[in-house]
Amino acid sequence: MENSIDENFRSGFVAVLGRPNVGKSTLINALLGQKVAAVSPKPQTTRARQLAILSDEEAQIVFMDTPGFHNAHHKLGRAMNAIVQDTLQDADIILWLVDASQAPDAEDLLIAEMLKTTRELPSVVMGLNKVDMLKPDELDQKMCDFNELLPGSRQIAFSARQKKGLDELVTLLKELLPHGNAFYPPEQITDYYERQIAADLIREATLMFLQQEVPHSIAIRVDEFTERENGGAFIAATIFVEKESQKGIVIGKGGLMLKNIGRLARKSIEEMSERKIYLQLRVKVSENWRNNAVFLRRMGYDDVED
Repeated sequence: MENSIDENFRSGFVAVLGRPNVGKSTLINALLGQKVAAVSPKPQTTRARQLAILSDEEAQIVFMDTPGFHNAHHKLGRAMNAIVQDTLQDADIILWLVDASQAPDAEDLLIAEMLKTTRELPSVVMGLNKVDMLKPDELDQKMCDFNELLPGSRQIAFSARQKKGLDELVTLLKELLPHGNAFYPPEQITDYYERQIAADLIREATLMFLQQEVPHSIAIRVDEFTERENGGAFIAATIFVEKESQKGIVIGKGGLMLKNIGRLARKSIEEMSERKIYLQLRVKVSENWRNNAVFLRRMGYDDVED
């Protein structure tokens, strides 16, 4: 016999999308009250879909954090955009984040066109993030400007960084969710394992230290994740770059850059896992990996063109 639906409980999937660097991962971490998604000032920190699960006595909201939707120039970018489009098919609600501190740009228009051509489009909530960067009299005009991209969508303004307006956002999402039972245990907050989160946090550390072209030429592979008897863990990971010159930049003079990256990554992983971490990093060159379908599939991107 199938389980009956709890009419006093709501549950469902919310696809979080937006152009790169609008604050999707910052929002996810703020809503959950702890770090489960990598964040950096550089665009395209998120490269895969990650679930973040917010549960209380009234509802379970399963956020699907997605890569920044953008004008792609290589196979990796097109695979990331495909993840976004596939995620929309699984969503009960679309939470489209825009940067209220800036005017709508070409990538916002790209997302609007994608949504307009999506079959059976679910409810769309447009979240105007970064309102802490606006003057008090600017918000109304920004809401009008962004509403023109997708008329009829619900709008709500907040600041993920300052955690202002998030209660109102959660309340709105709960109201739009269908009645249903929880999909996950109430204590579960993500579908990622420590190994996957560790890889994201290592990449986040590289983005914090490296500039210009190098960050987007970096991929992380965790080669070993071993539990230790003292309750800690040993992690060995490879940082892939596309050119020999980039390898030298990542390693740095006397290995200093790699040491700094490792120090920051280890600290972040320890804060996430609440235990001692022993981290070993190495750097390898895989030429033009962002256009290498075989490499991308090995890294977990299934929907890659040949």
